[in-house]
Amino acid sequence: MKLSVVTESSLWYIVLCLLVGLFYAAVLYFKEARLAAIPKRLLMLMGSLRFILVFLLSFLLMNPLLKTIFREVEKPVIVFAQDVSASMVMGKDSVFNRTEYLNKIKKLTNSLSEKFDVVTYSFGSQFREKIVFDFKDKVTDFSSLFDELQTRYSDRNLGAIIVASDGIFNQGQSPVYSSSRIKAPIFCIAMGDTTIYQDLILTKVIHNKIAFLGNTFPLDVIVDAHQCQNTTSILTIRKGQQIVFTKSFNIPTNNFNLTLPVELTAASIGLQHYTVSLSVLDGEHNKLNNIQDIYIDILDGREKVLIVGASPHPDMGALKLAIESNANYEVETFVLNKFINPVKKYNLAILHNIPSANFNAQQLLADLALARIPVFYITGAQNRFTLFNELNTGIRIQTNSTRPNECEAILSNNFPLFNLSEQVINYSSKLPAVLAPFGNFQKSTAVTQLFTQKIGALKTDYPLWLFSRQGERKISIFVGEGLWKWRMHDFADHGNNEIFNELIGKTVQYLTVREEKSLFRVQSKSNFLENESILMEAEVYNQSYELINTPDVSIEIIDESGRKFPFLFSRVGQAYRLDAKQFPIGEFNYLAKVKVGDKLLTKKGSFSVSPLLVEMATTTANHQILYQLSKKHNGDLFSPLALDSLAQVLNSREDIKPVIYNTKKLIAIINLPFVFFVLILILSMEWFIRKRYGAY
Repeated sequence: MKLSVVTESSLWYIVLCLLVGLFYAAVLYFKEARLAAIPKRLLMLMGSLRFILVFLLSFLLMNPLLKTIFREVEKPVIVFAQDVSASMVMGKDSVFNRTEYLNKIKKLTNSLSEKFDVVTYSFGSQFREKIVFDFKDKVTDFSSLFDELQTRYSDRNLGAIIVASDGIFNQGQSPVYSSSRIKAPIFCIAMGDTTIYQDLILTKVIHNKIAFLGNTFPLDVIVDAHQCQNTTSILTIRKGQQIVFTKSFNIPTNNFNLTLPVELTAASIGLQHYTVSLSVLDGEHNKLNNIQDIYIDILDGREKVLIVGASPHPDMGALKLAIESNANYEVETFVLNKFINPVKKYNLAILHNIPSANFNAQQLLADLALARIPVFYITGAQNRFTLFNELNTGIRIQTNSTRPNECEAILSNNFPLFNLSEQVINYSSKLPAVLAPFGNFQKSTAVTQLFTQKIGALKTDYPLWLFSRQGERKISIFVGEGLWKWRMHDFADHGNNEIFNELIGKTVQYLTVREEKSLFRVQSKSNFLENESILMEAEVYNQSYELINTPDVSIEIIDESGRKFPFLFSRVGQAYRLDAKQFPIGEFNYLAKVKVGDKLLTKKGSFSVSPLLVEMATTTANHQILYQLSKKHNGDLFSPLALDSLAQVLNSREDIKPVIYNTKKLIAIINLPFVFFVLILILSMEWFIRKRYGAY
């Protein structure tokens, strides 16, 4: 630490302060006759004290500052990051990695600690403080490692990073790319086994998450094979103990890839567990990557949508194609005079130009109202509006003209019923004009408008697309015809129909969704991976359907052997949340309970936990990517047997050196407490001597 004194004024003023002090002392002590009796020695002492006091006071008027400079030396930080994923102990060096390697790492870090500040971490499925050499992580994610290091050491003296890994990554981005923001040298320790063994790999099973009872559903089984030339394997799919599919296939080359299409029948409702496996080849090195579990939720039929028109119209075809783009819906289309089906089997009816001048459709409308089936009305030139106005849809249309208006769509602000993507919102003003009836519109205050009409350059409040309710029955009305133009225009501009499909799809979803009226609701995923926490949410309502969270919500999770694991939900806002942490692989049922007043409410459900086998899919070490990573960051690649050489390289690097920080601090001397006490001491000494010799 260095100390110095600085002032706001020129240092020459110190001479003036000395003169002032000298003059004051001389006048006070060497010109007064009554002080003649005092010994000269004491007179000189008192004069000196007064001189020092006046000098110091004069000097303090210059506002002097005490300048301190602290010097701090920060040693370079060496980060050692150890890959602890399962693939690290899948090769022939697994014994070495679990035993001798640990001692070598300890020796390396101890050697580097003499010159550097060494910090150790581990990574795999997540970034961790310290290293636990258990090698149990189910995935390897380099991105989380480098993102965390960048956050922690962006403003530190990071000398180098040592990454010990086999180079296999199966989550996040490539380490070469994800390390782009790191400025320090990166040195890699190349671990794992690079030998390419005979290996048949069930790489992936592509499948839908849901299927419908009685339908067939597809699977695509992707197979990779290494060093398996001129062999044969068998693909087998089991549901429980029952074999539901089997097929043999030949492997003609050493590096082989094959996609096997499979179709299965959905025979049971609920979450169904299928096991997909490949038969093991003679001499195959890794047998763990020959099997995968998949879960498919089998639903009891699709939502059925009825489209009925007064006559054939391109709008009906456009609607059918848009709705059927979602596999959850099944559409049937009829002309009114050909429709004789019962309406109860449908979840939504779309009526085009109904009621019309030729068909009043009274029986159909009455049946739909009796069954409380939601209706989407599309009006047009054939509509008979006097009959339409009697349906109490939330809008009355008064028109005496058969000539329609051409109008464009204006999206309403803050539409509350469902969310539209930015793409739809931005494109809505570019949709082509449709034909709306010419007349007056009377709306109920309870309707919600999605689009209003723009006629020519005039923006009106006339409704174009709106929503209402008849009790619990949902209604939508498109006041016009020409939706087919929107579909064609969307395809012409974008090469697809995604915007039109979203508009129709969101409308159909809103109209068909069944509102949950239960007072107790529990939400959970149907399938979790083994490294995921089991998260659930719950809601409790009173008789007025107001959210409450005063009662306790408990749950029992039951495994396949009947063991019960009790938990209590935590309160979050007005709802509940449970984090049951990770569960072992298997299938589980649960029973949740809450007591509201004197009534006990329960909810039952199930979920499964699947194994995460991505670490087993590829066990051949990728030293090439480690080499690229180290060279990109001005480092090098080392063998686990050459860690002494790594220590020598780091110790000899001239660019890895300490950083010296100088911290300057200025303190006003007048604010220092000891200055006050020094002044008091000088005054006291002078006063005591003068008092002693009667100079006062």
